[in-house]
Amino acid sequence: MRDVAVIGVAMIKFGRYPEKTVPELAAQAAILALKDAGIEMNQVELVASGNLYQSNAMVGQRILQIIGQTGVPVINVANACATGSTAFREAYMSVASGAYDVAMAIGSEQMGKMGLLGGGAGGGDPAYSTEGVLGSGLMPAVFGMAGVEHMRKYGTTLEQFARVSVKNHKHSMHNPYSQYQTEVGLEEVLNARMVGWPNTLYMCCPTGDGAAAAIVCSMEKARQFTTKPIRVAASVLTSDPWTQRDLTMPDINTLTRNAAKEAYEKAGIGPQDINLIELHDCFATAELLHYENLGICAEGEAGRMIDEGVTAIGGKVPVNASGGLLSKGHPLGATGVANVCEVVWHLRGEAGNRQVEGAKVGLAHVIGLGSACTIQVLEKV
Repeated sequence: MRDVAVIGVAMIKFGRYPEKTVPELAAQAAILALKDAGIEMNQVELVASGNLYQSNAMVGQRILQIIGQTGVPVINVANACATGSTAFREAYMSVASGAYDVAMAIGSEQMGKMGLLGGGAGGGDPAYSTEGVLGSGLMPAVFGMAGVEHMRKYGTTLEQFARVSVKNHKHSMHNPYSQYQTEVGLEEVLNARMVGWPNTLYMCCPTGDGAAAAIVCSMEKARQFTTKPIRVAASVLTSDPWTQRDLTMPDINTLTRNAAKEAYEKAGIGPQDINLIELHDCFATAELLHYENLGICAEGEAGRMIDEGVTAIGGKVPVNASGGLLSKGHPLGATGVANVCEVVWHLRGEAGNRQVEGAKVGLAHVIGLGSACTIQVLEKV
């Protein structure tokens, strides 16, 4: 396996685009990524396209009909919330293996007005059936129960979970790509409508449309295109191992812990070496649990981290400087690539007023519950 660099990234502002098609949204991000990399479409040797709700519609090929059909291999990926990040890993692996020199990953999704029961563009959520589990099997309840379990074991409070939302909405004020750029106070979060206790409305990610793209190439070739190549130190994909608890209560922790262990080993670093993290905060409870799953604090210490501002911009390990999914939105197929974009911008020193100063190593994390976890460790060369 050879060293791989990210040489171009781009995303469009997440939001509502009812007048656009999924390929149009994705094409916009892809063209911007090509421009950022300083290359043309005919220099890309493979395309990995991540999209969940239209996964049977050959989205990758439809994107190339807009940006240039060059006859290259196209891989269409669907892997729950980890769809886009899995597409990134496919592009990475194609270059790391030596099979190709330049590859593009694109993540896209159009969620429409999907509510808790599905009904987004392309129909209901294929990731799970609500039959027999209506209420308790839906994501707000699953992540609510996980938060309650943490409260029971470690004494974590509702206010500590709510502070995740306060932090991430504050970060979003400096992110022009975020669907919502609105600061909220602690009392406002706590007094918002309860969705799945302890997660109130402001502690749940909004749905939305979006697209992001990334160009990767061999490190040897990267110097031809950029003076700021970002090395992919590790790209890891895990799925759920069998555990007894899966039969009664979803396990949102184990596959992230397994992925983190493998990623740190492959990158030759530890969690103490990470300067910033973009993680999968689909709900405020999820972010706190992932502090421990990623090893940036000890068991039961996540609440203390949020209280002390450790994970805010200016803290020791800023988490979700973008505003996270709680502000940015969560167009499923786009999220994983968008997280990579954010980390790359910080490592390049191009994140504007939300810049994590001196960042040299960043981590992008996405979990598809019961399906997959991806972790990309990126480092400044």
